[in-house]
Amino acid sequence: MAYIISDECIACGACAPECPTEAISEGAIYVIDADKCIDCGNCADVCPVGAPKPE
Repeated sequence: MAYIISDECIACGACAPECPTEAISEGAIYVIDADKCIDCGNCADVCPVGAPKPE
């Protein structure tokens, strides 16, 4: 199961450097590549608005 980033994302960039598999890419909101995500939760731990959630 991968994490997804909800519309609550404020594109602050806190999550991307925390991802050990570089699955997070920048856009209008950040996006997680489900094929690379290892479900570690690092992104959710640092997100100030709780946007990354388990799929």
